[in-house]
Amino acid sequence: MNQATQAAKTVVDFYVLCAGLKDIIRTGWKVWNVKRERLESVAEHIFGVQQLAIAMWSQYNYAIDIYKVIMMLALHEMEEIVIGDLTQWDISRQDKIARGHDAIQYILKDLIKRDEIEKLILEFDARQTPEAKFAYNCDKLECDIQSKLYDESGSVDLTKQDQNPIMHDAYVQELLKKKKSWSGMWLEYGRTKNNYDPNFTDVSNYVEQNKISLLISKKTK
Repeated sequence: MNQATQAAKTVVDFYVLCAGLKDIIRTGWKVWNVKRERLESVAEHIFGVQQLAIAMWSQYNYAIDIYKVIMMLALHEMEEIVIGDLTQWDISRQDKIARGHDAIQYILKDLIKRDEIEKLILEFDARQTPEAKFAYNCDKLECDIQSKLYDESGSVDLTKQDQNPIMHDAYVQELLKKKKSWSGMWLEYGRTKNNYDPNFTDVSNYVEQNKISLLISKKTK
């Protein structure tokens, strides 16, 4: 195989492998028995969190490299092609990072710029730089916003969670009683567990206090 053909093959192989994320449904929605004609895939989550990052950067004037953030968000969940969409309820953060890094090395093995790409993923996982912290909070807030959209559509029945282990978590139970809604629990959990800055907190509060699904039905003039 000549060099040009090998390069083309590598591009296509990588694309097809990553496209598998279009068919991996987000685990959280399955665990909570969300009833809907179709549920969000990992690929759709990646798209959503990138759009959220662009909007947050635009409206709140963060002094960050937004292009680096977008790359991090495009890349860090590639590991799920191999290990699946594991949540904090399934595996410890340390174990997930270790398994994820092994998976990433396999996925990137034929790319010329694999070291550069892997460096961005490691930076995201370390959550030390302004870009990594911002990207991580976007990743978490996007999930909370999606929970509100599902909740507003009546897709979740809290009386039908017999097989859901998360329902046994004491803090989750506390928040459900306090907020009296599934998405209210999600949003409050995000605000208390993810160390949001005031801007992320404001957006989370707005989502909780308003019916955001109304925007979906509006027509562009």
